[in-house]
Amino acid sequence: MLPVNAADSSATFRPTRRGRPLGLLALLGVVSVVLAVSVGSVALSPMELWLTLTGQGSPLHQTLVWELRLPRALAAFGTGALLALAGALMQVLLRNPLADPYVLGLSGGASVAALCAMLAGLGAALVSASAFAGALVSILVVFGLAHGSGSWSPARLLLTGVVMASGWGAIITFLLAVSPVEELPGMLYWLMGDMAYARSPWPVLVIAALSALVLVPLGRTLNVLARGGQQSLALGVAVRPLEWGLYLAASLATATAVTTAGSVGFVGLMVPHMLRLRLGADQRLILPASLLAGGCLLTLADTLARTLIAPQQLPVGVITALIGVPSFLYLLHRSHGKG
Repeated sequence: MLPVNAADSSATFRPTRRGRPLGLLALLGVVSVVLAVSVGSVALSPMELWLTLTGQGSPLHQTLVWELRLPRALAAFGTGALLALAGALMQVLLRNPLADPYVLGLSGGASVAALCAMLAGLGAALVSASAFAGALVSILVVFGLAHGSGSWSPARLLLTGVVMASGWGAIITFLLAVSPVEELPGMLYWLMGDMAYARSPWPVLVIAALSALVLVPLGRTLNVLARGGQQSLALGVAVRPLEWGLYLAASLATATAVTTAGSVGFVGLMVPHMLRLRLGADQRLILPASLLAGGCLLTLADTLARTLIAPQQLPVGVITALIGVPSFLYLLHRSHGKG
């Protein structure tokens, strides 16, 4: 079960305690987007960037910033924000600090649908639409199987999601095995997570903003929910409707993120976990911090993916894995040492 020390100290929570880390993360978010827009095959100095943003730059710089780099940077920020938020929600709802947004098989369903669309020769927009539809189908299947003829519990839902993810994985392997050789690079890049597929930043940014407006005010209630279902009921929380709503919100956030960038790992697992170690377990702070920190991480990771071996571009999922694996192993080692 997640720690609940923040829930116990909710009466002493002060807005100033929340404002400092959120202000720093917001500043880091602006810096990460500016850096993403500035660096690349054609580097922009601060003055050139300022002139371009104010409409006074050269036509090349205008195209580079407004049509290529800025939309991609904002899409990366929104995608990372949604993945981290979904991870924070899943870790509270499943009462498991190692849960991540893909735990219910959403990524697998989206991946199968997207790969089928690629094999059918559909365009990028239809590939994204297929991925979103596949994620929604996976949600319905998992919830339907977990519910069965009775009620579901977090453990039952988690087990059903793990089994479904394994099934989707088998189908993905089959599709890769029978696909034409010329189709494999694009399919593998999508599976590893690639911001090059992001056509517009607005879907992820709008969903992230709406999620923040709806979910952040529920932080106090989530603090109570983290104590467990029985205690939450005793304290007057409508547990079942709240859980349904939060599961669906996490699923929608994950589906939107996967549709935009493919399967990007470790953001939703690592960011909320690291924030809880640094900031405590108060969801009134963790939820908005996850949105900002997840956006910063994926924006910086995508910038590295574009520039590390330029002019070649790496899938952003490779960068998040290279950052996430050692970071998470270090956190686990440190937590074990303290225990």
